[in-house]
Amino acid sequence: MKIPIHISEESREPIYHQVETQIKTLIVGGQLPPGTSLPSIRALASDLGCSVITTRRAYQNLEASGFIKTAQGKGTFVNETKNMNIEEAKDKIAYDALEKAIEQGIQVGCTEEEIRTIFREIMKNNFSQ
Repeated sequence: MKIPIHISEESREPIYHQVETQIKTLIVGGQLPPGTSLPSIRALASDLGCSVITTRRAYQNLEASGFIKTAQGKGTFVNETKNMNIEEAKDKIAYDALEKAIEQGIQVGCTEEEIRTIFREIMKNNFSQ
């Protein structure tokens, strides 16, 4: 199974964290339901063009936080999410993404009001559909 993950070499965020965050987002958003088989560490590394160490670290972090589970000899699967607070996970993912976007806006010289205007425009465009 190929999962829709896109890594950015230009991002200051480490690649393992980009992979981890995108898989969490797919799980929390329901695109990867519990029991879904995930690609092996090697297969994912090959698909993404990154190192096995990078994908291993992402999988280890996801397993430690309860999002995935590995069954020796069977593979890696999306874990049941009954025991985790999905709303808390959604909030954290959205918070982190917005924080990064604001940091980038500040880096390119946007004022607080410009960032607020951009945010309102994006909200309007995404919620008025």
